[in-house]
Amino acid sequence: MPASFELSASPLPGLLVFERSPVYDHRGGFDRLFDSVVVGAASAEIVVRHVNLASNCAKATIRGMHYQTSPHSETKVVTCLRGRAFDVVVDIRAGSSTFLESHAEVLSPDLLKTIVIPPGFAHGYQTLEDDTELLYLHSVGFEPDAQCGLHPFDDTLDISWPLPPVALSERDSQHPLVVSGWEGVLL
Repeated sequence: MPASFELSASPLPGLLVFERSPVYDHRGGFDRLFDSVVVGAASAEIVVRHVNLASNCAKATIRGMHYQTSPHSETKVVTCLRGRAFDVVVDIRAGSSTFLESHAEVLSPDLLKTIVIPPGFAHGYQTLEDDTELLYLHSVGFEPDAQCGLHPFDDTLDISWPLPPVALSERDSQHPLVVSGWEGVLL
């Protein structure tokens, strides 16, 4: 039986969470981290433009909440290769019924989950163990002028980070707060 990649429920429309089922034998294991046919059947075909690896030394490190604006909005496929991460996605789509709502998943190699984050969502995570690594597949290239983010401690986002933070980048600490009347990202 080959490794599989199957959709599980997500409370935010458009956000996909996949359960992976690797196969093992006496040699070790084989795991399918991404399947464009399965993802395409559930949402839209994704062309992978960049593959990035985020390495985090310390437990409780926070990265986020990141997104790129149109016309450079991107789909991200995120998988944890080592350690554990509390992965958070916030809906920032203007007019969405789940606008500014968030959804979190714990990602780790043993939990076998992959998240597919479409355009219109801000993304971030907190490491739950030292030496945590996340693999990202991106549908568009990095565009510095389109790079944006929301402050990870914004009370409006109501993200319950599981650990007191030990590390946050200068850039992430300067992301703006959502202010009254903010209408989200127009796609």
